[in-house]
Amino acid sequence: MELTDLVKIYGNILTRILAWCRVLAIIALGLMVVCILIQVFFRYILNNALPWPDEAARFCMLWMTGLMAPSAYRWGSFVSIDIIKDFMGKTFGGIFNLLILVLGIATLFVALWFANKHIASGWLFNSSSLKIPLSLIGMESIRIKLAWMYMSLPTGFVLMVLVGLELIIQQVHTLLNSNVSYPNPYDKISSATE
Repeated sequence: MELTDLVKIYGNILTRILAWCRVLAIIALGLMVVCILIQVFFRYILNNALPWPDEAARFCMLWMTGLMAPSAYRWGSFVSIDIIKDFMGKTFGGIFNLLILVLGIATLFVALWFANKHIASGWLFNSSSLKIPLSLIGMESIRIKLAWMYMSLPTGFVLMVLVGLELIIQQVHTLLNSNVSYPNPYDKISSATE
């Protein structure tokens, strides 16, 4: 089995994982919009604001971001300045791009370390308004720990590390073999929707 085949297998697995993440992110976006609309209705129409929609919308927004950021990273949708890389030529530009990708992975590991510390503190505190309404079935309601909200951070960072590893492997393979080029995964999506 060649390196190209391994990269394709890894890419296919990652494509499926990120597709599910995008589905969950779309659901989170829809729930966030519903929460905001509920709050607008109760606050401005009934003049009686509810305590939970703002925090529920923030919960959904954090998870939507954590689940969509890896796809955006893979598609090259983050802000970047390509003029330096383009000015260096193909080989030196590729090496420069590889260094940027490695630096990105290192940054993500630092971010992951801080995110895990943030989660640890999240287990100490309950949400101020979000509860699992077990009182509807005669039990005591359970307040949701803030750690569940903060878990969106390491989830997004781990997925971005997986994407970064794929991009690094592709870049190294392209540098070692000039006949190899990898298509942008976004090109497949945009051509399928046209």
